[in-house]
Amino acid sequence: MADIALDAMGGDHAPSETVAGAVEASRRGVSVVLVGDETAIKGELAKHDASLPIADAPDVIGMGDDPRRALRDKPHASISVAAKMVAQGSAAGFVSAGSTGAAMAAAAIIIGRIGGVSRPAIASIWPTPGTPTMVLDAGANPEVKAEHLAQFGIMGSVATQTLLGVERPRVGLLSNGEEKGKGRDLERAAYELLEAGPTRFVGNLEGRDISTDKADVIVTDGFTGNIFLKTTEGAAKLVSEYFLEALSDLPADVQEKVVPALAAVKKRMDYETYGGAQLLGVKAVTVIAHGSSSRVAISNALLMAKEGADKDLPGRLAAQVS
Repeated sequence: MADIALDAMGGDHAPSETVAGAVEASRRGVSVVLVGDETAIKGELAKHDASLPIADAPDVIGMGDDPRRALRDKPHASISVAAKMVAQGSAAGFVSAGSTGAAMAAAAIIIGRIGGVSRPAIASIWPTPGTPTMVLDAGANPEVKAEHLAQFGIMGSVATQTLLGVERPRVGLLSNGEEKGKGRDLERAAYELLEAGPTRFVGNLEGRDISTDKADVIVTDGFTGNIFLKTTEGAAKLVSEYFLEALSDLPADVQEKVVPALAAVKKRMDYETYGGAQLLGVKAVTVIAHGSSSRVAISNALLMAKEGADKDLPGRLAAQVS
């Protein structure tokens, strides 16, 4: 079984939650190597009466550090060491809830991009009726060109086929209207490329369409995609709070019947259910998790990485992009 390297020092609640998530993932069948400060990690493992392999990495790349400079100046940082393990073949992929910029830079520079990929993209999964929808880019590339969006469509299609089992994914372009001429120059040019390309392109989609079953893959620039996803996450949390507030006024026997159903809905909408997002376009599996990830999210992110490695997602992407 291939190992997944976890940046144990990355995230708002590291190393306590990252180590706890790794322990849980190992019990669910993931072979995990913890990368970070060995003393701190051993202390956390002792709390769970668990033993997992550790790769000592005494330095940490902070959220405020310049990603590329930090990779150069901190070669023993946990993100750098985890990426090197993947590049050297001692791990099949890595997961980090630390600096997104540093994780992307480590993946692109240390692991390397797939040949022909212009811009790696973060592919986030959004729950929709039926099969979930993959949205990319979710933050890697704030500024893109039309050809990048067309390539995102190809990579998203391959990832959706591989990870979600959709045979012929429908690809939509996020815009401010459904008509072909809508959008900025970027969207209009990308529409032409996607329409003429190899994917099953279904045209423009508006923001409200992402929560429907109109497409399996939705492409946009990283600036728009990141704002959309964080806005919808916040809206989902707000709706959940409103439901709970309304429930407090109902009789106890009614609450007992309704709460489990609402809990199931909340779980389906919670980003921690998926754990993270695949960075598509690099030579090995890289999963980027939220900085605020709990042990549940970390465990699920490790499972996501294992699935990507087991199904050879990078190899399938390389074959299609070439």
